[in-house]
Amino acid sequence: MKLATIRSACCNLRARASRPGGRFSGISRGCVPVATSSSRTILRTASSPPSSGTSRTLTANFGKQSKEDGWSECNRSVGEVVGNTKEAIAAIQRRNPEIQPMLVILQAGEDNSVLEINKKIAGEIGLKTTQICLAKSCSEDETVEELLRLNDDPSVHGVFLHLPSTSLTSRVLSTLKPEKDVDGITDLNIGRLVRGDTSKGFVPPKASAVLELLRNHDAPLKGKSVLLVGGQGSLRLAMQCLIERSGMNAQTADWNSKSLKTQVMQADAVVTLSAGSVDIPPSWVRPEAVIIHCESALEPGDDIDLSSSSALGYLTAAYRAQNVVQSCRRWLQEQQYRPWRLHSLKLQPLNPVPTDIEISRAQKPKPVDQLAEEIGLLPEELEAYGRNKAKVRLSLLDRLNSQPDGKYVLVAGITPTPLGEGKSTVTIGLVQALTAHLKLNSFACLRQPSQGPTFGVKGGAAGGGYAQVIPMEEFNLHLTGDIHAITAANNLVAAAIDARMLHEATQSDKALFNRLVPSVNGVRKFSPIQISRLQRLGIHKTDPASLTPHEVSSFVRLDLDPSKITWHRVVDTNDRFLRKITVGQATTEKGQIRETGFDIAVASEIMAILALADSLKDMKDRLARMVVGTSSSGEPVTAEDLGVSGALAVLMKDAIKPTLMQTLEGTPVFVHAGPFANIAHGNSSVLADKLALKLVGKDGYVVTEAGFGADIGMEKFFNIKCRASGLRPNVVVLVATVRALKMHGGGPNVSAGAPLPKEYIDENLSLVASGCRSNLKKQIQIAHLFGVPVVVALNAFRTDTQAEIDLVCQIARECGASDAVPCQHWSQGGRGSLQLAKAVKEAASRPANFQFLYNTEMPILEKIRTIAQKVYGAEDIELSPEARSKIDYYNQQGYGSLPICMAKTHLSLSHMPDKKGAPTGFVLPIRDVRASIGAGFIYPLVGTMSTMPGLPTRPCFYDIDLDPVTEEISGLF
Repeated sequence: MKLATIRSACCNLRARASRPGGRFSGISRGCVPVATSSSRTILRTASSPPSSGTSRTLTANFGKQSKEDGWSECNRSVGEVVGNTKEAIAAIQRRNPEIQPMLVILQAGEDNSVLEINKKIAGEIGLKTTQICLAKSCSEDETVEELLRLNDDPSVHGVFLHLPSTSLTSRVLSTLKPEKDVDGITDLNIGRLVRGDTSKGFVPPKASAVLELLRNHDAPLKGKSVLLVGGQGSLRLAMQCLIERSGMNAQTADWNSKSLKTQVMQADAVVTLSAGSVDIPPSWVRPEAVIIHCESALEPGDDIDLSSSSALGYLTAAYRAQNVVQSCRRWLQEQQYRPWRLHSLKLQPLNPVPTDIEISRAQKPKPVDQLAEEIGLLPEELEAYGRNKAKVRLSLLDRLNSQPDGKYVLVAGITPTPLGEGKSTVTIGLVQALTAHLKLNSFACLRQPSQGPTFGVKGGAAGGGYAQVIPMEEFNLHLTGDIHAITAANNLVAAAIDARMLHEATQSDKALFNRLVPSVNGVRKFSPIQISRLQRLGIHKTDPASLTPHEVSSFVRLDLDPSKITWHRVVDTNDRFLRKITVGQATTEKGQIRETGFDIAVASEIMAILALADSLKDMKDRLARMVVGTSSSGEPVTAEDLGVSGALAVLMKDAIKPTLMQTLEGTPVFVHAGPFANIAHGNSSVLADKLALKLVGKDGYVVTEAGFGADIGMEKFFNIKCRASGLRPNVVVLVATVRALKMHGGGPNVSAGAPLPKEYIDENLSLVASGCRSNLKKQIQIAHLFGVPVVVALNAFRTDTQAEIDLVCQIARECGASDAVPCQHWSQGGRGSLQLAKAVKEAASRPANFQFLYNTEMPILEKIRTIAQKVYGAEDIELSPEARSKIDYYNQQGYGSLPICMAKTHLSLSHMPDKKGAPTGFVLPIRDVRASIGAGFIYPLVGTMSTMPGLPTRPCFYDIDLDPVTEEISGLF
């Protein structure tokens, strides 16, 4: 009987035309060198497109089509694998026509043998193949560096390491992503194969090819013995596992084994995995036995006769291509929305309730990468900042672009009082109830707290009691450095302003021009940002030498009026002595002295831009539009005019990504942005909301919070944030407390640190009813102006009586609330807000008829009047001469269609902080009108607004301390 011998050789191939009737024609080499260096040459090869027409069996014409030479089995097998793989690619491209699976061959040296074999198969299938040639003497570091680049390239679906065995070190193999290891050589993929789980891994293609030939042999080998000779590592182990799972018995032998001859003579099939010092003589092999040579028998450069070798090489390449397509399909599946598999953290509330920091420290948060995986984030979408927090990349929006949004819930409050209402704790308690207890996907979106209040009076903003974001120390201190980035960007603008004014005052037009557009190596050219300035000036030239003297002067002189510079420096500390300062007093500043001031960092327009931008490009464009002052001729001067806007985008490129954290019960939270709620809109970022709405899925909930009372934070959320984002809320949760309602009902004033008057401790239904029918009713009506249903959340305290709680809920419903429920999340966590969660779910299921309060095309004056009358309850408005002048100026500059961001006290619906309840009949005074053009709104000033808080007599920092041994922080709240 015959001996079927199949030998694989990986070396240079001379492509040749197919024989008559053949289907597999030769492909000429088409490598184009892209880059060369001493260590590496990259050759890229464009694949041939898939053959047109119907699917067909591919016949490899390696020799005579006779079963006697053993080739028909290989031809048929290659054809089947290629045909199935073509169908798989066609299925992928029907749904994703822009996708083409790609294999990268990473090798040492410039041998093209493997490329040619894989390219032939790729051309038949429609696979893209790329070859990367490292130097033969490349180091492990160079190999690892290339692998890391390939790991991060989403267009690469498979990597074949065609490297010497000595180069396949543990470090190299552990660097290659298992999901791109289409040759199945990484430890994880080998482990999966041994365990019998190949749903996520890959079977080594050479092992698949050998097994296919064994299965297709004339004589069935099931139950027979197969001897594996030589070799080691992944291929041998894979072959052993596959052979045994196929019903054959696998045995192994080394080339130097004394029993090799005996083992060969007893075997039904022999597979040589590596070249040995001796050949296996035919006399050792049993009649009808199969022998398959897997070793590379020829050296690069040797000629190969396609009629007598390389069959296994082509079958291996076919299986490798199949793995690449499978990798591509898995990658596409990963890009789809992933159902949540959230594991909640258990709470064991104590009574009495410990301090906030004690509660936070007692709960160990999940690692942030685990949380991210549970909510469907991909590893490449996460940028970890330690164990407990991470930035989330905006590429998520592209990946889940077609995913429907979840329900959008806004938490607002009645007019704030010194007693506090607890909007943050309600927000966190609500998402804990929705997700940890009702098993509904939910996300909280919160503002990042400023260091000023944290060390001043208010303390932190992580929630409180058993409704907190953890770790609360990390939440309240620095977080991921976004506020520091804003501070750096803001102060770079301030430095640019003063430096430009100095240089313009001390240099001629020619000197300025020569320094702004320097000659480098004899060539003078404008930067892109300078070309933009020229175009805004109506100068459509790109050659610096072509500008006229008048054009040069217009270009180099911003001519800022020192008295009309609106840009302040910022610092994230309550420092009252920086409210008004004088700069330029050093002799080196040549008399350029002017008065200016500092704001707290979160009052910077850059913070408002961060909160309203919906992409990196949008943020960059908004930064460029920021108006920093006015020229002597009355023209606005922007950050782009200063040439600084590109640098600002660089400083802010990481800050634009929301930060992922978690609640005490392990539910996800986005912390991002924290603009002031008076001179800005007081809401967390648009991007955090958009990312969260995609992640929760169409049946999930995103709960975000608005600053101050509903008349300020909620109104700005609707009229400013919703215009910028295009998002529409489903329900408003209006937070109230019995104590605050008593104050709005006529209760006495309170002072920080002083004992509470008895009216706030003892039951007083009269005060409660008065507060409900004034302030609470008015805030419900404000929400209804926008067509959004309201659920009242009564944040319960231990001093509240059941009669008071029942009265608030009753009156709230009478005033138009969809529901009103008490909440005990502070003492019970999510379980204490179950009633609220159910009420929100019910209200959000009803159709909302959202509408804006005003059309932005209305005159600025009428937009201000509309807010004053419909939201605040004013009879009319009164504008100062300066305010009227500013409105005329903004109209002249084309800013009249911007929305309005009212800057007034948060302590009353009116402009008078001591007027509680719902005052009416007052005239709202507008003393000035300013504009944040980059952020995209105009803000009228009602009364005196401070943008730099001061420290009290006894700030919070007296109680904040660090244990130098344990590094534990105490005193935060």
